[in-house]
Formats: sequence, C-alpha cells, structure tokens
Amino acid sequence: MTQFLEVDGGTLAYDVHGQGPLVVLAHGMGNSRQAYRFMVPELVAAGYQVANLDLRGCGESSVDWPSWSRTDIAGDILALVRHLGGPAVLVGHSIAGGAVTIAAAQAPELVTAVVELAPFTRAQVFKVSDLKVSRVRRGMTRLIGMALLGSTTQWKKYLEVANPGVRPADWDSHLAEIEASLREPGRMKALQKMGQTTPADAGAQLGNVRCPVLVIMGTDDPDWGSPQAEGEAVVAALPEGLGRLEMIPGAGHYLHTQYPSQVVSLMQSFLEEARA
Repeated sequence: MTQFLEVDGGTLAYDVHGQGPLVVLAHGMGNSRQAYRFMVPELVAAGYQVANLDLRGCGESSVDWPSWSRTDIAGDILALVRHLGGPAVLVGHSIAGGAVTIAAAQAPELVTAVVELAPFTRAQVFKVSDLKVSRVRRGMTRLIGMALLGSTTQWKKYLEVANPGVRPADWDSHLAEIEASLREPGRMKALQKMGQTTPADAGAQLGNVRCPVLVIMGTDDPDWGSPQAEGEAVVAALPEGLGRLEMIPGAGHYLHTQYPSQVVSLMQSFLEEARA
C-alpha cells in the first residue's frame, strides 16, 4: 500500500514491508520504486523492514519541485528515515547512490551503513578513449537523445543498453510501465532535470562519511569505460577502511534488477560484517 510523506517542496510516495532493522531503498532517475520489486521480498525474508521510496518527481511522488540535486534527494531520504524512526541502512542506485552518501555524511546518527549501486557519487571526467568502448558509445548516444529531445523512445533504448544479457521475465511490461509514467505531465522534465545535475555535491561528502559503505558495480555498465575503476575511486575517496567494492560480472547499470539475489547476498554479507 502506498503511503505519502509531506516534505518541504512536495509529497513523497513510499511503501513499507516486513519487520526488523530498517532498510531504505532509493532508485535511480527515470524509474520508480518498482526498480526494487525483486529485492524487496528477499530483504523482507532476510529479516529487514524495507521502506521503498519514489524519488521526487518519480513514480507516485509529486512532480513540481524547485530543484533536483543529490543534496535535495538526500534530504528527502533523511526525512523518511526520521518519519519511520530510524536509524537505517540506505541503499541508493545511480543518482541516489550519491544522495545516500550525502545523507550518511549529514546525519551519521540516522545511517548505520550505505550500499551504493552503480553510483554517480563523483564528478565525472569525460575521456575520449571511453567512446572506443561500444557499450559506452551506444549508451551515451541514447542519453543525449533523451536529454535534448525529451524522448521516451531514446530513454527506452538506453535501458536496453544498460540491461545487457540477463533481463527479468517482466522486462517488456516493465518498460511499458516506465514509458507510461514518463508520459505523465512533469515526469520527463524530472528525468531531464536530474540528468543535468552534477555529482560534485556527493563527491565533496565522501570524506565525511562515518559508516561502512558497500559499492557494487556491474562489469558491463555502459556509463563508464571502466566501472571497476570508478568503483575503486569511490572507495578510495572514503575514509580508510570504510569502503568495499564488489563487481558483478555481466551486469549493466541496473544490476539490482538483473541480479537481485546476488545483490542481496552481497548486502547481507556486508551488513553482517559491519554489525560484527
């Protein structure tokens, strides 16, 4: 059942399942909390209370927001954690990977651990050599088409590149749901505005994080020429000993929908060690 939380600037939609330590899930841009549809039941079965959030402008959350930065999204996530009593493990994908980093740095008393899935947490440096990588070239072309034209077709084509190989059984229906959502007034604008933001605010907070951080990357993510090098750079920017990088072979940018059980397994191992 969808619940709603009023925060400064708009309304956030979320749902809560299970009992146990709180885990808050935050999806990437152009998606909704349905991105975690496979992970939620596995985390509940593992003994967690799971709060699944629609980011501002996405899913069932309201569309008219004054700004779209990772710092803004971090404030939304922390508002939900406070509302639910906290503290929480924060899981963030892509743009939300940067947001959960900021949240952990700003409110360490509310965050016990962070999991970043294919995160945009550092300011990106474009390398011409990356365009020699076919998946990067194809993904970037489609992202530019979405950004300039507001094209749902180009976004769907990007998602095809970003989910190589293994795809869930409901892939076609899920794409149709995403397309229908982006055709609602204001949804494509939210995607475009998020795409125009910089991860610099998240990168500036990496050194201020005080809880354990797990970064998970897919080896075939089209957003980086070397996803492993990007993950290693995120871990290196954290205080020494706090970060860990795990790679999932064959996964693209949406590793949590391609390989949800593997992501949950890595999370469980990480959280058990963090508690110990």
